Amino acid sequence: MRCARCGHTSEGDARFCTRCGAPLKSEEEAGPSSGLFGSPCEGATESLPSVQLKLGQALLVVTRGPNEGEALSLQSDVTTVGRHPESDVFLYDRTVSRRHAEIHRQEGRFFIRDVGSLNGTYLNSRRVEGAELASGDELQIGRYKLRFFSG
Repeated sequence: MRCARCGHTSEGDARFCTRCGAPLKSEEEAGPSSGLFGSPCEGATESLPSVQLKLGQALLVVTRGPNEGEALSLQSDVTTVGRHPESDVFLYDRTVSRRHAEIHRQEGRFFIRDVGSLNGTYLNSRRVEGAELASGDELQIGRYKLRFFSG
């Protein structure tokens, strides 16, 4: 069966994806399209041509980590990122601080701010305390890599 979250094919009668742990559905249950954008996101995604974001809208796509291929919409003016289960972007790994970073939306622009993490927040391979995000930027938080897209 093919996972609707990450696109990985699990063998046999597995009920959960062997890559990301998402529940698997049969072809009949899954419906005509699978994945967030009509087809599964496989690995690192450089662009999302089928997604049109408006000014002030943004997505994070997990390009490395257990949730690889997952797309997360940034809906609020402040999005929390961390290992704490109540984080808006929950990244479960010991290399991620409980309260690791925040993404702020201000007048259609987005900013990342490290909130005192132990391992730091990296933007395009450079450690930052705070910086403006541009569409296509790569964030690294712990072992996770996330691609940022904005309208």
